[in-house]
Amino acid sequence: MIISNVIVCDSRGEKNVDVRVENGLISEVGSNLEGDSVLDGKGAYLLPGLVDTNVRLQDAQLNAKSLEKLSKKALKGGVTRAILAPDSTPAIDNEIVLEFLELQHNKGAKIQPCIATTIEDEVLSNIAILLKRGAVAPYMSTVISNNLACRIAEYVKMYDVTLFCRCKDKSLSEIGVMNEGNMATKLGLVGIAPLGEMVHVARMIEIARHFGIKILFKSVSNPQSIALITKAKQEGVKVSCEVSIHHLCVDDTACDDFNTTAKIDPPLMDKSDVKAFIKALKNSEIDILTSMHQPNSPVNKEVAFFDASFGCECIEDIMSLYYTKLVKPGIVTMSTLIKLCVENPALSLKKTHRRMEVGQKADLILFDVNTSYVVDNPQSLYHGETLSGKVQSAFVDGVIIAF
Repeated sequence: MIISNVIVCDSRGEKNVDVRVENGLISEVGSNLEGDSVLDGKGAYLLPGLVDTNVRLQDAQLNAKSLEKLSKKALKGGVTRAILAPDSTPAIDNEIVLEFLELQHNKGAKIQPCIATTIEDEVLSNIAILLKRGAVAPYMSTVISNNLACRIAEYVKMYDVTLFCRCKDKSLSEIGVMNEGNMATKLGLVGIAPLGEMVHVARMIEIARHFGIKILFKSVSNPQSIALITKAKQEGVKVSCEVSIHHLCVDDTACDDFNTTAKIDPPLMDKSDVKAFIKALKNSEIDILTSMHQPNSPVNKEVAFFDASFGCECIEDIMSLYYTKLVKPGIVTMSTLIKLCVENPALSLKKTHRRMEVGQKADLILFDVNTSYVVDNPQSLYHGETLSGKVQSAFVDGVIIAF
């Protein structure tokens, strides 16, 4: 098949060329390609499929139905590879659960699991066997002891993988439900102190420095944490950071009127923090973007704010959100977006660069920037908003799926 009349874009830039896809691979990139089967892209972008390194299942329930639902929604949003966090029920911390995931063959985005490095934050899981069995990365939360963290670091070094690390302080966040600040005070809700994340980022940077390991800090929500990570990079420490789209474009005033859709973890920050994150993004201090997709049933969200589950949905709109909130306003270019959402995530997983070149897998999306639509999802922070651009179709292993 030939995909013609498209703007091909990856982290290196944009160009108007045709792409030939054969046997699930990109076999030729050039001008005026000819063949029996031609798809006219009508001037849309042809992009490598997004890689989202931080997604969860509905109500954190790990089963075939929830996996299939996530797979289809992710692909609709332009994500062809989704990395599943291990804090589900059951948790991804043993061979039986990992084998169950390997046996799933969803018809949308490919879902790959992280593994929990600890069982109930107390003892190590069988990290070595789980990594050998196909888990893409080990995941840990800093609520564990320094002793366990150092033992995990030794496994990470042994297998030369990236440690996915969520930094939080249990004593400062256990009963909090939103960011500690003026909005929490107005609503009379218990706040989560931003200090907790920053303290543990500093701790894990030193562990990365000592053991010489790679760490990806997950869903960073404090701009001061970004500053620490940036300084560590300059010193040669192998650390990087992931930030959600929410923390780049929504502040904690979204929680006003006890709006439980805005109750996410880590929490939305204040307006000054959002501005600081945008500045960090422009300065190339943020490495990876994520939808931080964490869907919940209405029964778990349409309750009192304190009792509501953390999380919101957005993965089926994520490419349009990135374009509308970041590319269209000129905060980043489309090429930079692909670096943040494709190349850097792939590198953190020790995958190929996923560039638009001969020999690469044909995991592609056709994205039309001239189309707009209104988000119709009460479980989304962006419900009722008009987004620019829409994924028209996706190519997974060379198979076309139109939307």
